[in-house]
Amino acid sequence: MNKPKKIIITDSNSIIHRAFHALPPLTTKDGELVNVVYGFFSAFLKAVQDFDPDFIATCFDLPFPTFRHKKFKEYKAKRPPAPKELYQQIPIVKKLLKTLKVPVFEKKGFEADDLIGTISNLSKEFNSKIEIIILSGDLDLLQLVDKNVKVFLLRKGANNSFLYDQELVKEKYLGLLPNQLVDYRALRGDPSDNIPGVTGIGEKTAIKLLNQFQNIENLYNCLDKEVDINEKLKEKLIQQKDKAFLSQYLARIKKDVPIKIDYKELEWGDYNEKDFIDCLEELGFKSLVKRFQKMQEKNKLLKLW
Repeated sequence: MNKPKKIIITDSNSIIHRAFHALPPLTTKDGELVNVVYGFFSAFLKAVQDFDPDFIATCFDLPFPTFRHKKFKEYKAKRPPAPKELYQQIPIVKKLLKTLKVPVFEKKGFEADDLIGTISNLSKEFNSKIEIIILSGDLDLLQLVDKNVKVFLLRKGANNSFLYDQELVKEKYLGLLPNQLVDYRALRGDPSDNIPGVTGIGEKTAIKLLNQFQNIENLYNCLDKEVDINEKLKEKLIQQKDKAFLSQYLARIKKDVPIKIDYKELEWGDYNEKDFIDCLEELGFKSLVKRFQKMQEKNKLLKLW
């Protein structure tokens, strides 16, 4: 029996930010800062080694406002700008991805999350049994988890990772399903993205309401009926209805960004390993060279079998 096809989709900016803050300021012999590059490819190679994908796609944010900013200009307004030392390393990451012939997806007006949601959707249309592994450091992407999709979440550094499926999402959020996490953020808000939510509703109350009503549409349809909600909470919900639905709009990852995908171009493995190794050596990444070479040797042995 043929094993199901598998695709890895990287939430690149999330991995890059995590690497920048998790790793010491590594530099090349010329003094160029490259800790982001090292952290990104350390996580990338681990994922490739662990999951043995057939396809890989990488998604990046662009430094432009998105459709969410047009709807709510304060979206992500409280987030401090990333240091230039981080942004200066992104072209190097893309250069190395190019040597591996891994396509880069980015689109003005959308976030990497929206591209990931769209590629996940298109991949299921391409092959209904495909396994989709999203590599990220961001819990927001757990809303995409389903029978095809898992999120390989980086924790406490670039190499320590955890794989979320539907059951683990349900366990983490005390009974909530992945598709309820949009409304979870809509109710409790998200300070990191400046999503307002309903003031006065925290994690426990949001989970309790969604376990009771499944989604905020049902919740608001029931507020004028006899329901088991205390009057102060009901009043907050009624007064802040617009904020709740605005927050839902901001929190929901799009799955229909207008992009084209050629799965032939996403196929993993058609690269010149010397080109990639040369780049790693130029950056002084001796340990990554060894890891990559071991991975290549293992793959060649498996092919012989």
